[in-house]
Amino acid sequence: MTLTIIVALLCAVAIAGIGGALTVIGPWYQALRKPSWQPPDWAFGPAWAVILGLAAWAGVLAWEAAPDDAARTRVIALFAINGVFHILWNPLFFRWRRPDWALIEVVFLWLSVLALIIGVAPFAPDAAWFLSPYLAWVAFAAFLNLAVVRLNRPFGIRVETV
Repeated sequence: MTLTIIVALLCAVAIAGIGGALTVIGPWYQALRKPSWQPPDWAFGPAWAVILGLAAWAGVLAWEAAPDDAARTRVIALFAINGVFHILWNPLFFRWRRPDWALIEVVFLWLSVLALIIGVAPFAPDAAWFLSPYLAWVAFAAFLNLAVVRLNRPFGIRVETV
């Protein structure tokens, strides 16, 4: 179990690190209009740390409870797909400055978390519960993303000055 915990923590730290590296809180982001109910910027780091920690623990529980190698392979595949969608949102929103594209992508992120929950629940119900805050936070983030799009659209249009 120790190796499983180490691998899960390394994966969570890698996902958090890559996501953080792709998040630029600069003038463009600061200039965006945001809804009054958006949490302060400093709150996102701790929230994601807790959520990814719970997801790592869910991965350990699911791995340990998996009844066979096929189930373990599904656990890895579901977490890997989720990791890709988790990381992809950041460059869409922050690097490419396309909250509208990020809004489309966040649907796939949410679905990947739901797939994780459904995929592990039959043999690791505790793992599914540990993933539920992740699902709730991504739903909240999707509504926040939608509000940013509505308050700031259109995106991707460059105005040339003469």
